[in-house]
Amino acid sequence: PEKLKNIYDPPITLFYKGDISLLKTKCAAVVGSRKASCYGIKIAEKIGKELAQNSYTTVSGLAKGIDTAGHIGAIKSAGKTIAILGTGVDYVYPKENYNLYKTIEKEGLILSEYVVGTKPLATNFPARNRIVTGISDSVIIVEATEKSGALITVDFALEQGKEVFVVPGNIDSEQSKGTNELIRNGALIYTKIDDVL
Repeated sequence: PEKLKNIYDPPITLFYKGDISLLKTKCAAVVGSRKASCYGIKIAEKIGKELAQNSYTTVSGLAKGIDTAGHIGAIKSAGKTIAILGTGVDYVYPKENYNLYKTIEKEGLILSEYVVGTKPLATNFPARNRIVTGISDSVIIVEATEKSGALITVDFALEQGKEVFVVPGNIDSEQSKGTNELIRNGALIYTKIDDVL
């Protein structure tokens, strides 16, 4: 896709299931902690819904927590979503997202740079984040600890010249330490969908 041609280390090949035309739509990534709080899940789902209501495609990584909530929010509003995998397109990870995977395969897009049969290796997930940000016009971080993988996503987004929005969190929550630090360092604050629009 055009959006990935000029990123650092573009994928050589992409494998997909679903509607490939979604790569030409306006996209926003919704990412964050796998160990999300109830607040984080609620907000990520709300963002996915509101993106869908404004003709955006929600992009995320099918991981537990924030990623899952963002995908679900888009689907609940009859919107479109793209899941970028750290496995082959035939491998559902985590297993508990099997039904979500099947829904996205049917109504959205599953995408991976890894060959069919690739299992979930730890090194694959940070690398796939450059694709999450690469196909997205903006990136919304909902929750992240100080050492969250979501912070790697922010680095890719900034390197690619994308706008990064961060949902502020409870100052007593471990899940908000990374996001609040991003805001302290100059990231754009996300409080409503109009911030992205």
